[in-house]
Amino acid sequence: MAIETLVGLQVVDEEEYQMFRDEMMPILKSYGGGFIYDFKVSEVLKSQTEAPINRVFTISFPSQDSRDLFFSNDEYLKVRQKHFEKSVTNTTIIATYER
Repeated sequence: MAIETLVGLQVVDEEEYQMFRDEMMPILKSYGGGFIYDFKVSEVLKSQTEAPINRVFTISFPSQDSRDLFFSNDEYLKVRQKHFEKSVTNTTIIATYER
């Protein structure tokens, strides 16, 4: 049973964010993770947060353990600090569920 998280972001630097995605992808794949859906959003009609959102995606892992290990991985955290923190101003976790 996979665990999936639906995430909304406010990406302010597309190039830097793409570098983040490119560098983190091999790490993500090593934990069996991947992106199921990925959207650039031009208009948000309803939201339960004040944070703006212009990117929505679903990230999936084979288990909660693999998800936790990925997000605590030192290499991932370095890539996140290098690229994500410069390119994203808001992160909204919309839902996490088992599939």
